[in-house]
Amino acid sequence: MNDRLPHEKGFHVSWDQIHRDARALAWRLDGKGPDNGAWRAVVAITRGGMAPAMIVSRELDIRVVDTISVKSYNHQEQTLPRVIKEPQAAIMGEDGEGVLIVDDLVDTGRTLDLVRRLYPRAHFATVYAKPEGRAMVDTYITEVSQDTWIFFPWDMALQYVEPYRGTD
Repeated sequence: MNDRLPHEKGFHVSWDQIHRDARALAWRLDGKGPDNGAWRAVVAITRGGMAPAMIVSRELDIRVVDTISVKSYNHQEQTLPRVIKEPQAAIMGEDGEGVLIVDDLVDTGRTLDLVRRLYPRAHFATVYAKPEGRAMVDTYITEVSQDTWIFFPWDMALQYVEPYRGTD
């Protein structure tokens, strides 16, 4: 019998790993923009998308960077998403065409669904994708199981972790 909670099936991502994976995301997106392969701007979904968006914008030499703030989690509990800060209208245009929207993870897809309804022609990219939300993202690097909780480096501190199957 497994007495672990779902979030205890953890996938721990280091700063080095998120950097490598975000660079891989940039390479996958290189030349795929609608303007002769170029993207007009990068918009990070805060807060998790900020580090990957910074890396993608650097790798692809995209100088126009903005954020959209969507609150959809209260600690580890997912809630209905709501926009609490929109990107500049001049960057997004009417429908987001030519804009790369970056997040760290698509889980259920609710956050991306909300943002996609606002900017239907933007390109949505995440570093990690879970099966329930995978259809909401155009480009991603790594798929993880739905019952895996991803621990990002900005959420962690160094400490002892008990082995997955116990200590016997």
